[in-house]
Amino acid sequence: MSELKGACIVGQSGGPTSVINASVYGVINTALNNPNITRVFGAEHGIKGVLNDRLFDMSEEDPAELELLKYTPSSALGSCRYKMKDPDVDDTDYKRILEIFKKYDVRYFFYNGGNDSMDTCNKISKYMQKVGYECRVMGVPKTIDNDLFGTDHCPGFASAAKYIATSCMEVYQDARVYDTGMVCIMEIMGRHAGWLAGSAAVATAYGAGPDLVYLPETDFDMEQFLADVERVYKEKGNCLVAVSEGIHYADGSFVSEAKTSATDGFGHAQLGGLEVLLSEIVKERLGCKVRGIELSLLQRCGAHLASLTDIEESYMSGKAAVENAVAGITDKMVGFERSYEDGKYVCKTKLLNLTDVANTEKKVPMEWINETHNGVTQEFIDYVLPLIQGEPNLPKQDSLPRFAKLKKVLAK
Repeated sequence: MSELKGACIVGQSGGPTSVINASVYGVINTALNNPNITRVFGAEHGIKGVLNDRLFDMSEEDPAELELLKYTPSSALGSCRYKMKDPDVDDTDYKRILEIFKKYDVRYFFYNGGNDSMDTCNKISKYMQKVGYECRVMGVPKTIDNDLFGTDHCPGFASAAKYIATSCMEVYQDARVYDTGMVCIMEIMGRHAGWLAGSAAVATAYGAGPDLVYLPETDFDMEQFLADVERVYKEKGNCLVAVSEGIHYADGSFVSEAKTSATDGFGHAQLGGLEVLLSEIVKERLGCKVRGIELSLLQRCGAHLASLTDIEESYMSGKAAVENAVAGITDKMVGFERSYEDGKYVCKTKLLNLTDVANTEKKVPMEWINETHNGVTQEFIDYVLPLIQGEPNLPKQDSLPRFAKLKKVLAK
C-alpha cells in the first residue's frame, strides 16, 4: 500500500481492565509521534463517541498525564457495550461512521477491546473496504477473560490473574484463624472460559490457595461438588473453593442463571450471586459456617497489583497496532506469541485476521484441567507464571495512587 496520511481515532470498548489504558497510551503516544498521522482523537465511550461526534483531541493533553495512563485502571476514554448490526441488514451506523471519518479525514482506526469489540472492528473494516474509503483498521486486544482467538494471551489477563492469586492467598490465611471450621467460596469472573478461575490455583501451587477449582469448560455436577467440599472439609477442617461465574450444568444452563435475568448490551447473561447460591446449598448440606466472596470488579481494576509484564506488553500491543497500520497493514488484530530464549520467557507481537478473531472464544485446554474436573494441571500454572511477573513503580500522592487526569478537550 502507498503512504497514507490522515487522522486517527482510538476507542475503548467492553469491560475495563487495570492495563487497558497502557494499550491506549501505546496507540496515542506512538501516533502523536508519527508524521503520517496528522491528528489523534480519542472516542468518548468507544464507537458511540464516533457516532455522536464526541472525539477528544489527544494533542491537547499534558504528556505527563498521558504517561500516567500506563498505571491508571479502567477505560480512560470511556467504554461502551454497543452491538452494531450487520451492514447488509442496517447500514445506518456505518454511513454515520463514514461521515465522521470524512469530516476529520480519519485514515486510521484503532479499537481496543475483547471479542465483541473485535466484531465491531471487523464490521467497520469490511464496510470501509466495500465503499472504497481507505482507512486502516486495527484491533488492539483487551480482556481479563483471556479468551481471544489466536493470541497466546491477552492484555489485562495477567494483572487480573495476579490479583486473584494474591487475594486467594490472603483469604486462605484469614479463613483459618479460628478453631471452628469454615467453607469459603470465591466467585471469579469468566462466562465461558475459565482462565481467571484457573489462576486461583497459582496460589495453591504456592501453598495457600483453593482446595477446589471449577471452570466452565466442564459440566458442573452439584452432587459431585458437594461431595468434593464435604471430603476436603472433613480432611482439613476447612475448605476454600474457587468457582467461575460461568459454571453450568450438562444442559448448558448457568448454575447462577436462576438468580438473574439481566443481560448486557450484547445479550450476554449478567452473571453474579453464584457464591451466595452455593454457600446456601453447602451450609444446608454440611451444617458448617460458610462464607461467600465475590471478587467482582476488584479483579479487573486492581492496578495496585498489576503485573509489570502485563503493562509493558499492553503498551507494546498499542504501539504495534500503529506501526503496522502506518506500514500499510489493515484488517488485523495485534496478538502475542510466546517463546523461551535461554530459558527466559519472551513475548513478541503477531497479526491475526479480524474475521478469525471476531466472536471466537479461546477456552482452557481440556488437558490443562485435572481428571476430576475440580482443579488445573501444572501446565496451566506454568502458562500463567511468566505473565504475572514484575512490580511496577506506581506513582503515588500522599501514599495513594496518582491516576491520569485527562482534560478531554472535544475536537473541532
